[in-house]
Amino acid sequence: MKLLRYGDSGEERPGILDSQGRIRSLEHHVEDISGAALLPESLNRLRALDLERLPLVDGTPRLGPCVGGVGKFVCIGLNYADHAAETGAAIPAEPIVFSKWTSAIMGFEGQWNETVR
Repeated sequence: MKLLRYGDSGEERPGILDSQGRIRSLEHHVEDISGAALLPESLNRLRALDLERLPLVDGTPRLGPCVGGVGKFVCIGLNYADHAAETGAAIPAEPIVFSKWTSAIMGFEGQWNETVR
């Protein structure tokens, strides 16, 4: 299941990719791809939908940030030995915890097309 948000910046709507890589609207099923929509029971409900019955989204809309309504963005750095090796850093004894601005979560500013799929 590939959930996404599409539309103009700040006006993104919830969507899902069907088996042919086409965007289908989830507007009648979830308000946004955020919070409650990402809880297990909601995801199970979305998995049960017949995607072919959902409305197709016209054109090639902009893909927005993958999730909406983010309050905090907490990160764990060097959490894989391979990642530490890639950076030339020693594997830390404790996880490296840091935060980022929520504006770091960005969408795809191009148009949805065969190249992106």
